Amino acid sequence: MKSIEKAAVLGAGVMGATIAAHLANAGVEVLLLDILPKDAPELGAKDAHNRSSIAANGLKALAKLKPAPFYLKDYASRISVGNLTDDLEKLKTCDWIVEVVIERMDIKLSLLEKLAPNINKDAILSTNTSGLSVTEMSKALPDDLKKRFLVTHFFNPPRYMRLMEIVPTPDTDPAIVEFMADFTSNRLGKGVVFAKDTPNFVANRIGVYSIYKGMEHMAKMGLTVEEVDAISGPATARPKSAAFRTSDLVGLDTMVHVANNSYENLPNDEEREVFKVPEYLTKMVENGQLGNKSGSGFYKKGRDAQGNRTITYFDYVSGEYKDLEKPRFKSIGNARMEDNPRKRLKKLFEIDDKASQFAWAALRDILLYTFRRIPEIADDIVNIDNGMRWGFNWDLGPFEMFDALGVKWFCEKAKAEGVTLPEGLEKIESFYRFNDGVKEYYDILAGKYVPIKLGEKEINLEIIKKAGGVVDQTGNCSLVDLGDGVFGFEFHSKMNSISGDILGKAIQAVRYAEKEGVGLVIGNQGVNFTVGANLALLTMAIAEGDWDDIGMMIRQFQNATMAMKLAKVPVVVAPFHMTLGGGCEFSLHGAAINAYSETYMGLVEIGVGLLPAGGGTKEMCLRAVAQAAQFGTDPTPYIFKYFQQIGMATVSMGADELFDMGYMRHGDSVTFNLANLIGDAKKKVLGLATNFRPQHKQMAIPAPGRSIAASIQSSLWNMAQGGFATEYEFELGKSIAHVITGGDVPAGTLISEDYLLDLELEGFLRLCGNKKTYERIQHTLKTGKPLRN
Repeated sequence: MKSIEKAAVLGAGVMGATIAAHLANAGVEVLLLDILPKDAPELGAKDAHNRSSIAANGLKALAKLKPAPFYLKDYASRISVGNLTDDLEKLKTCDWIVEVVIERMDIKLSLLEKLAPNINKDAILSTNTSGLSVTEMSKALPDDLKKRFLVTHFFNPPRYMRLMEIVPTPDTDPAIVEFMADFTSNRLGKGVVFAKDTPNFVANRIGVYSIYKGMEHMAKMGLTVEEVDAISGPATARPKSAAFRTSDLVGLDTMVHVANNSYENLPNDEEREVFKVPEYLTKMVENGQLGNKSGSGFYKKGRDAQGNRTITYFDYVSGEYKDLEKPRFKSIGNARMEDNPRKRLKKLFEIDDKASQFAWAALRDILLYTFRRIPEIADDIVNIDNGMRWGFNWDLGPFEMFDALGVKWFCEKAKAEGVTLPEGLEKIESFYRFNDGVKEYYDILAGKYVPIKLGEKEINLEIIKKAGGVVDQTGNCSLVDLGDGVFGFEFHSKMNSISGDILGKAIQAVRYAEKEGVGLVIGNQGVNFTVGANLALLTMAIAEGDWDDIGMMIRQFQNATMAMKLAKVPVVVAPFHMTLGGGCEFSLHGAAINAYSETYMGLVEIGVGLLPAGGGTKEMCLRAVAQAAQFGTDPTPYIFKYFQQIGMATVSMGADELFDMGYMRHGDSVTFNLANLIGDAKKKVLGLATNFRPQHKQMAIPAPGRSIAASIQSSLWNMAQGGFATEYEFELGKSIAHVITGGDVPAGTLISEDYLLDLELEGFLRLCGNKKTYERIQHTLKTGKPLRN
């Protein structure tokens, strides 16, 4: 099977256009087509290009969408537009055609009939339907094309949502299914779930059921929308958006459409009545209360008389909006003490109150409903768990929830309430287990445990550790053997924050890899790479005036990053998602970076009144000087650029932006599939190890000098005078400028890397001693948001 280099997307609405954008992100040439506008000029007229105005407007609208659908704005040039009347002939040049028109079977069938003569004999045709029968659609196609037809269901927004549901028809060639799974996984970065041709497939079937079941129990127990969201979020291993914020995000009209589709097409579903839309929700949609896209749904944002932002929730009893009451439940508070979602879910039920009662009733029904869906919607539990984690951002899939609660405990509690359990459930000890270092799942159809298949490029750290691959470990980090002489250094502290033991072990990990192997990967498989240094510990030290301890901590940080940079073997850093502050500094000091495409990296220390002192400010000074020398120019523009990024706490909106920011360099790479990140980083280590040349400390760096610092300070003063920066932000900026320009020396003065590290340390300690920095740190710890004082 050949690769996909050119694709056509049919339908330029939000979904179609954003799918086109993500294909462009992956380097695919895209043809975006839509219908003719009602007032289309005649073919051949001067303004004939306006016959494709709907597709052109769809492409144009992408520039305004948030979050951004493109990794870089320039990628829009990879998309050309046309219309479904004049340009069907162009489909013959495409390797993949994906249909994304309105969710109506008659319209889809009509379009598919027109497409068939214009698709070449090797091209793949797919539909992006969210729940219509792909087998029914295939009836519009000739036999040969039926073999190359299937569902490729993207979740919205396509760039950010990891799930890809693939659904074949009985006629689809299995080789096509395998090829598309491989392409969407490795090239588009998707987590693939193989679903059956049933209404709403896997994720929407279970996800929408869980929301409507929550509505049912909410009404029975007299709970509010706000209370249900407080319960059905992180406390029950689901996202902060919980049930009703998720509904607002998806769109209440879409929620009603999916529920109606289930109700109409699932006459034999034992829980069919759950999908019957409540009267209040029907009225909300009729009134235009569609969620985020209309400004009001289950929640509504507004302004009070003083102009302050307000958020109210919908009272389904009165039909009015009410002020948030911020409900508190003891069981929820108890669960929040646990960072691990498995332990958190179990801890929720240690206290019996209204929240835990609702959580139990809802989860009981959701888990039992999901168990009964095998093999109806998928053949195994892994596809369903992956679908819920990737499609609805659950921390745990339904069968992982069973294991977290304990299958035996669950069954006994349900039976005590008179619930009839599905056949076979009580015989299962757990749905997942480790057996001789192999992770297995319980195959319900076969009645036995079978190994979970990993992708060819996938490395799972949990499996390696269970198989005895731990070399060294503390409560916050581990050193593991990745094989082939490559070791992996992993953070697993709360929020992966960087603490003293992590820094000490990082140095030891480098030394171990130098002695026993060929290289080191620094990465993990948590929610984020790291949110930075442990601010709580720093706050305590500042409060106690323990400046020596703070100084030692910063030195240890610098020693750790310099150990990475000067290592005798290649150290490759594998950042992903939030990579802030110290996480960015770790990344900057690797021999190379292999980043996940969705990496949000930045030196953000100014937000808490500090400067990057783990080598980050130093490193940007060195890079500015090196760039100036390379091009034979003055370092001023480079220094200004990097200063601005630090001073504005700029965070990348994806890995591709890191190249222009100077945080990633030529030779660094980007992985699209998160599951492959550690494996790709390991391959990069092995590649670099062949002819690796260790770096040495730089001893003769021409300092940018005090004149550039003065220029920066002048700009800062103007910003402060114009009200764009506070007085303290002016002081913070001066501190950063002092370090990044090499201190109070004339331009060209030769300085060393150690000297720059000393400047970082001095500047950091000076800022720690300022009351305003302490206020910023405390505010961030309390609210999670920066304070501008």
